[in-house]
Amino acid sequence: MSKNAGMSAMVRAFVVFALLIGVIFVPGRNSAQAAPQFNVIAFYHGTYDAGHIAFVREANPWFAQAASQNNFSYTGSTNWDLLNNISPSQYQVVMFLDDLPSSGSQRVGFQRYMENGGGFFGWHVSAWTNNAAGWPWYHNTFLGSGNFRGNTWGPTAATLQTDNRTHPTTKRLPATFRSSVSEWYSWSNDLRTNPNISVLASVHPSSFPLGTDPDQSWYSGYYPIVWTNKNFKTVYANFGHNAVNGSGQSTSSTFASPDQNNFVIDSLAWLGGGTVQPPAPWYSVVNKNSNKCVDARNAATANGTAIQQYACNGTLAQGYQLQETSGGHARINNRGNSAQVIDVSNVSTADNAALHLWTYGGGNNQQWQQVAEDGGCFRLVSRHSGKCLTVPNSSTADGVQLVQLTCDGSAAQSFKLTQQS
Repeated sequence: MSKNAGMSAMVRAFVVFALLIGVIFVPGRNSAQAAPQFNVIAFYHGTYDAGHIAFVREANPWFAQAASQNNFSYTGSTNWDLLNNISPSQYQVVMFLDDLPSSGSQRVGFQRYMENGGGFFGWHVSAWTNNAAGWPWYHNTFLGSGNFRGNTWGPTAATLQTDNRTHPTTKRLPATFRSSVSEWYSWSNDLRTNPNISVLASVHPSSFPLGTDPDQSWYSGYYPIVWTNKNFKTVYANFGHNAVNGSGQSTSSTFASPDQNNFVIDSLAWLGGGTVQPPAPWYSVVNKNSNKCVDARNAATANGTAIQQYACNGTLAQGYQLQETSGGHARINNRGNSAQVIDVSNVSTADNAALHLWTYGGGNNQQWQQVAEDGGCFRLVSRHSGKCLTVPNSSTADGVQLVQLTCDGSAAQSFKLTQQS
């Protein structure tokens, strides 16, 4: 978690303790007033393959935030033996982030859980095997995929087509959508010939060639990416492998695709028997002085991306959502990746401290108060510093990075919202 998150010592201590015992629990929104709609537990190791490790590192905080937004509980655990006696009354949804059960007791417990009505969401490597006969119920009956056959390389985004638009998990998916970056697997079994399998999404032909290594790319064919087994409450998704650099640091995000994120949340709600909270609208935030929009530079979503002003164009880089936190404050989510928010760099309280995107961690430097002004405009005041989001020097130029500055009532600190489609 970034130093910009501004976490309290108590919260930091809790996270360290949780990591030490291998369990992270996050209650759903308003848990003090109402029980979560359903409970999710995710199993992982986080120790093998840099791309899988990078995915797990971002998955736990992302799901924690999704739980808060959609009123379910989220538990992340490295203790796979919890599967031995798990029941649908404890956890309505089980996820496998980067592996699958290995011991006989874990496998028996998971199969019993599914046959008793439990829900399952499997990610990427949770289906990988070169020995499907070693656990035929899981690989052949349950998932239906059989053995791993091949993969693309390196990790790339793909255009996917929605093959089943009537399933509850795909209700917010368009006919085609852009995925996040991943490595993509193919399988020994043709899922289309299995009457128990419904393919929800597959690679659209416009994605070919898929991959960056000519010897490990797909040039044509039918490749299912997401599917369900009609006899179980299950969803398998073949994404969950980030791109990484030579130091093992992630250079992509599995949660960079808004459409894909909607699918994940709708899948969890269907599996858990809950409902999805109506999404808050997205807005362009327009400066009164320049009539230009708050914008994420180069449409990037990485930590440290400069927040600038730019001619309004209606893109995701200019889409923002004010999500209430507490005490009349809100985080300002970026539409390109809603886990990223407008953040005062280095937790600064100084005038002219730059604003950028950073993964939300609950810090006061990531929260803003919307203060009404005349004419439908407002100013945004940092919870951390009490200073205003500002276009420096009242500039009207494209590309000027926004800052915080002592509030002065000028038009450079005044904004209005225009709802995006």
